[in-house]
Amino acid sequence: MVSELIAKVEKKQLKETPPEFKIGDTVDVYVRIVEGEKSRTQVFNGTVIARKGCGVNEVFTVRRITPTNNEGIERIFPLHSPNVEKVHVIRSGFTRRSKLYFLRQRTGKSVRLREKWVGKAK
Repeated sequence: MVSELIAKVEKKQLKETPPEFKIGDTVDVYVRIVEGEKSRTQVFNGTVIARKGCGVNEVFTVRRITPTNNEGIERIFPLHSPNVEKVHVIRSGFTRRSKLYFLRQRTGKSVRLREKWVGKAK
């Protein structure tokens, strides 16, 4: 009874077409930022290292390494947030894990993942 009511309320807050991406994909996340009365769009580029939750509570974590300081930056984005305008997949990485937390200890070229190639069947 209670879960049906919650599901009914949450259904209104879900996006019509949520973005499609997987763990290991390199993505551009377009985030709306409000500063005073003005709003602008900021792009956060990185690798998706985790997805968790379901429904309205689904979130994904994107990690990138700054070129100047060589520091890792992770941001957690709610998938159905109105502030996340779109998620653009740049390249797909091949992974065998659902959480890529091991990338936190890596730097340089070892952070890169193999690219997933989709070929034609002969």
